[in-house]
Amino acid sequence: METGREIEIQAGVEAEIETGKDIEEADSTDRRIQGLMNLIRRVHGMVENADIEKHRQSQDHIGTILSNTKTVEYQEVDIDGMYGEWVGVNRAHMKKYVLLHCHGGGYSTGSSLYARTLTSKLAESTSMDVLCFDYRLAPEHPYPAALEDALRAWDYLMLLGYGARDVVVTGDSAGGNLALALVLKLREQKRLLPRGLVLMSPWTDLTSTGKSFQTKAEVDPVLNCAYIDRMVQAYAGGLDLTDPMISPLFGNFEGFPPTYIQVGENEILLSDALRLHRVFVEKNVPVKIDIYPGMWHVFQMSPVRAARAAMDKNAEFIFDVCR
Repeated sequence: METGREIEIQAGVEAEIETGKDIEEADSTDRRIQGLMNLIRRVHGMVENADIEKHRQSQDHIGTILSNTKTVEYQEVDIDGMYGEWVGVNRAHMKKYVLLHCHGGGYSTGSSLYARTLTSKLAESTSMDVLCFDYRLAPEHPYPAALEDALRAWDYLMLLGYGARDVVVTGDSAGGNLALALVLKLREQKRLLPRGLVLMSPWTDLTSTGKSFQTKAEVDPVLNCAYIDRMVQAYAGGLDLTDPMISPLFGNFEGFPPTYIQVGENEILLSDALRLHRVFVEKNVPVKIDIYPGMWHVFQMSPVRAARAAMDKNAEFIFDVCR
């Protein structure tokens, strides 16, 4: 009988997906992976808090610790009343293209500060400036507040003189959801679309119908179904969860820009990424996905070899679409 892991990986192989095993062999022993996941589970347990304000503060504290580097500079910016920050390497670097990053956190937590665990790595790996923004959070500000704020950040870049084709939109977790919704909204408004999309562990289906919600429920060290249910209720409770602006998986992606997806093998959102990839292929969207064996939700934040390899792959994709 096939295990949950075999079913998910086989689905990827059948869709001609690279599993990323060639870049993760050194870290792929069961003992090492299990040790890493136990550590991540403990760290995440210290951050997660029923008091959402304390949860947010803990995230910001981790962002401050993990982004303490002299090679990257952070510059605060006001985006029409919304806090944002530019993240750039402290050396000569490319200015023609920029990355617009949508941070994760289930639409209820997260910030530019916490996102430094990713934005600093994106800036260093690409030598491009990254703009991150603090969109309004649920439950105080449910849908469509975050999407409205993403459009505000996009318009800010356009007012600075960047063209749509000068921007690559990136996002992790709920930020991957927001990145997709932003591009869907831009197309709905008949505006030019970004040059490309980079999605890390994207949350694409708020109906939680993917198989991995069952097959990965016991191994995911970061997310669980109860937590996701709370995030869904806070952000879109009472709304149609199949609305593509809420669950982009159900959107029409014809004409979408080239997209690169990364996801961990051991996360309950694995199916969200696999199904999105399948839809993109059906709509002839240039898309690539890598499944990282043994990795967890948004593992790119962690100081592990697979995270460094993943950031290198992100940079390769971005360089390729910006040629």
